[in-house]
Amino acid sequence: MVFNRDSSYIRYVELVRDRIDSFTHYPFCLPAVKTLEVLPLHPKVTFFVGENGTGKSTLLEAIAVCWGFNPEGGTNNFLFTSRATHSDLWKYIRLVKEAQRPRDGFFFRAESFYNLATYVEELDREAMGSRLIDSYGGRSLHEQSHGESFFAAFMNRFSGQGLYILDEPEAALSPLRQMALLSRIHQLVKENSQFIIATHSPIISAYPDSLIYQLSEDGFTETTYEETDNYQIIKNFINDRERMLRVLLEP
Repeated sequence: MVFNRDSSYIRYVELVRDRIDSFTHYPFCLPAVKTLEVLPLHPKVTFFVGENGTGKSTLLEAIAVCWGFNPEGGTNNFLFTSRATHSDLWKYIRLVKEAQRPRDGFFFRAESFYNLATYVEELDREAMGSRLIDSYGGRSLHEQSHGESFFAAFMNRFSGQGLYILDEPEAALSPLRQMALLSRIHQLVKENSQFIIATHSPIISAYPDSLIYQLSEDGFTETTYEETDNYQIIKNFINDRERMLRVLLEP
C-alpha cells in the first residue's frame, strides 16, 4: 500500500529478529511479536484490533517507549513510574521515521492514567510558575470522573501536529463520548497529526482514513472495518439480540 506521507512521523515498525534468542518467552511469544517483521503504518491513523492477549498493548507500549515516551504514559518529559512493568520489546524494534518531527506528542494508557493525573498534580505543587494542569483544561483530573478526565486530555492536551499513541482510549468513555473522540481525532489529523491506536471500540475504529490490523494467533492481518471481529460481534448482537441472549444465557 502506498501512502501520501505529508503528515506521517513513523513510516513503519520493524522487529530486529536476529537479535532475539528465542520466541518461546514473553514478550516474544505473543502473536503480535513472533510474527512481526515489517509493519507499515498509515500516515494518519493506524488501528490494532483483536482479542485480549494477542499483544496489541505490548507492541503499542514498545513503539511508545522506543519513541521516547514514558512507559506509563504522558509526554517525552514525563519521568514518573509507579511500577516498572513494561517489557524490553522496545529494545528489539526499530522505528523508521520521516524527516519531519512532530511538534507535540502523547502516549495515552487507560490503565495508568490515574498515575499520570497524580504526577501532574505533584509537578504543579512543586512549580513556581504556570500550572501543568492548565494544559489539561485547568481542572484537577482527579476531581473529574474517569471518563471526563480522559476526555479533558484529548480535548485540551492534544494540540495538533503531533504523534499520539492511544491504548484503549474508549475504556472510560460512553458511546457518545467515543463519537466525540472520533471527531477530535479527525480534527487533529487535519492539523497534521498521526495516530496509532489499540482499541476494542467499533465506534473509534470506524475512522475512514485509516489502516486496520486485526491481530490473532496468526499475527497481523490487514482488514476492512466491516471484517473486524469487533464490528461483526456488535452487529450480530444488535441485529439478533434475542437469539444471541438465548445462546449466551441458556443453562
